[in-house]
Amino acid sequence: MSAQTDYAQAGELKFGQVGIANLRVRSLDPAQLAAEMAERVQRAPNLFARAAVVLDFGGLSKAPGIDEARALVDGLRAAGVLPVALAYGTREIDALSQQLGLPLLAKFRAQYERADDAPAPARAPEPLRAAEPSPAPAAPAAASASAPGLIQATPVRSGQQVYAEQRDLTVLAPVGAGAEVLADGSIHIYGALRGRALAGARGNEGARIFCREFHAELVAVAGHYKVMEDIPAALHGKAVQVWLENGQLKLAALD
Repeated sequence: MSAQTDYAQAGELKFGQVGIANLRVRSLDPAQLAAEMAERVQRAPNLFARAAVVLDFGGLSKAPGIDEARALVDGLRAAGVLPVALAYGTREIDALSQQLGLPLLAKFRAQYERADDAPAPARAPEPLRAAEPSPAPAAPAAASASAPGLIQATPVRSGQQVYAEQRDLTVLAPVGAGAEVLADGSIHIYGALRGRALAGARGNEGARIFCREFHAELVAVAGHYKVMEDIPAALHGKAVQVWLENGQLKLAALD
């Protein structure tokens, strides 16, 4: 009697939202870029050490050569982060990705490039940019999203991610350290925020973050971010709102 064949898959493949930093290269200086990244890793190792990074060369007038690109990849790895892909752009970027052995991510397609006879892609998230601290005035109403908001009723635990695509996100429970909540609109957290919150994930500069108890590892609006080390100690544990004003990230207590 022959043995029964086992058709069960050894691995289950699924696609989902993954939080990946986008490094938009504006000046092709591998040594300077590596030094800047090393400084970020040193300031906030829990956030940036061994972080996955997508390289976006869309800010350059032409694609880099293979030697320059390899020097940049090696420099970033030495700085403590892990380049995992290139942002989709021109045919030259496509060829470069093959030479580097890195994939292309269509989600990060450069804004200036259209696919053949296809409509222009949606605006990609801008790279994270550190913002200067600044006192905050009273806040206007939160930006509304284009669809009914997503409600997360249970705690978001370390290693988990919740993403509200094209809408606001309301979290009725705590966001633990090492957890991440993202929304294309605004984020409302009615518990403690100990992880990361990223509002306006696709570039909506009118998005806001509201939190009842603020202990955030990182907050960002439309790519402008602050890490815990940059946030005034007076705001820790308070009810806080976060928003953009004239390209600067603002934080203020709500009470």
